[in-house]
This record gives sequence, C-alpha cells and structure tokens, in this order.
Amino acid sequence: MGEAASPFNMKKQPVLYHSLSQLHKAMGQLPPVHPLVSIINYGDAVFDPADLSEGIILDFYKISFKTRFKGKLKYGQGYYDFEEGGMSFVAPGQLLKIQDEEADYDGMSLHIHPDLLRSYPLGAVIKQYGFFSYSAAEALYLSAKEKAAILDVYRLIREELDQRIDKFSQDVIISQVELLLNYSNRFYERQFITRKAVNNEVLVRLEQWFEKYFDKAVGLEQGLPTVNQLASDLGLTPRYLSDLLRNLTGQNTQQFIHEKVIERAKDYLAKDRLTVAEIAYQLGFEHPQSFTKLFKSKVLISPSEYKKGLLG
Repeated sequence: MGEAASPFNMKKQPVLYHSLSQLHKAMGQLPPVHPLVSIINYGDAVFDPADLSEGIILDFYKISFKTRFKGKLKYGQGYYDFEEGGMSFVAPGQLLKIQDEEADYDGMSLHIHPDLLRSYPLGAVIKQYGFFSYSAAEALYLSAKEKAAILDVYRLIREELDQRIDKFSQDVIISQVELLLNYSNRFYERQFITRKAVNNEVLVRLEQWFEKYFDKAVGLEQGLPTVNQLASDLGLTPRYLSDLLRNLTGQNTQQFIHEKVIERAKDYLAKDRLTVAEIAYQLGFEHPQSFTKLFKSKVLISPSEYKKGLLG
C-alpha cells in the first residue's frame, strides 16, 4: 500500500475565490451589498499575505486603483513595483500574487462577477478590452485629471451600491463600468504616446531581436517567429506588445513579424546565393509554398519575379 501523504509535504495551492462574499470575508470586510459587484478600500482590508503565498485566483473581474504601494505584486512570472500608483486589470481565472509580506498600498478595487454582465452587451465585448490581458508591469499610470475622472466613477458606483439599490441600480452600475473601461482605453492610448522614449526602446530591442534571429538562422531549427515567443523574450504580454506596436507602427505583432520576414527575404533574394526554397527554409517556413504565398500577398509579385527583376 502507498504511504499516506504528509501534510508537511503537500504543496500549497493558490486560493480560489468563487464569489465576492468569499473575498470580502477573507479581507475582513462586511458581506457585499450586491452579490455580483463590490468595491473594497485597500486601507480597510485585513489579511495575512503569508496565507496567500501561492497567490489567489478570482472567478470575477478586478479593476484596481492604487495610490500608494510598498512591496511587489507578482503577475504570472514577473514582479512589478507599484510605488507610483496606477491601475491594473485582472480577468477571471488569472493568477495574482502578493509577494512581499510588507505589501502595503492605498486605493480601492472594483469587483465585477461575469454574471452581472451576461444580460448586457458589455458581457459580450468586455474581453475585447485588451488591458485585461496585460501584466502588472504594464499598468496604467494616470495624470491628476485622469485620476480625478477615475475616482468620480468609483464614487458613483459606490454611491449606487450604498444608497440606491433598486430596479435601476444594475443598469446604472453597468453604465459606470462601461465608462470606466472606456476611460481606461483612452488613457492607455495617451500612455502609449507620452511614454514614447520607453516605447521606442522596445522598437530598438525588437530590431536587435530580429537581427540576432535571422543572423543565427534560428528559423531553420525553430520555424517562424511567433507572437508569444517574441513577447516572452521582450518580457511583455502578447496583447500589450500588439497594442504597443499598433500605436507605434500601425501594425499588430503578427503583421510586424511578417514585415521583418519579408525585409530579410528581399535581402536574400538580392544576393542571389540561395534558391527561393532555401530562403524559405532559412526564414523558418516549413513549406516553400507558404513563403511564396506570404511574399506575394505583401509585395504583389512572387519571390522568383522579384529576384528576376533585381538581377535583370
């Protein structure tokens, strides 16, 4: 017979919260007024980070507005220091970890159960808000005016929960949640513009990544670069990288990859050292026909026609 597992050898698991009531209880709060939407002030929350050492997983959306943060938040495999404050967004099923036992921050978090949204158009489109796929390191930083706008929305939702639970409350709350998401979209667009120096550094790193990738003929062993591979190597989430590139270049990550592949293909074709098939394999294509199809869709002529035109 097998030996019984010792409780000392059992690996701790992330804490899963299915309901807002469970989260409120864990954070020392009164039960939520509405079972599907609530706001918690971080300053009022009482919990032991040691009890959450393996992180938490929520079955609902969490939109956090932090005005002060000491300690590091772990999202996925990365850590990020939130000392300057900002907004972060968590979708259901994502792992969220508070690593430092001294974690301390002010602000509030809005919790929205998907069941609240199901009978509204927002339920079908909320996943289109890309920032729910961003990591904590890709947080939204707000100007003073932007912070005031966000705080107004939180205040209106709180007032609706505390003072006016009636047949119109849910409609009003959904409208305010949509406003909060649309504000966040707008402010992220502004952040992509105002953090131009940081974003341009990403472009430089991208250029270096592709130079190394092609110069070492990595494609022969690994195939074409993928969005996930590129994002991972840059330390970004795939969605954030695509949104960033779309703002900087007008292209998403997949289109950007294709552009770089075509640029390098043109270099190979101009040197007349490799056949079209050899170039295809060098770039990472499994089949030369796939390379020809992509090249023709971007350049409007086949690789062979392009090469012939260059060589006369």
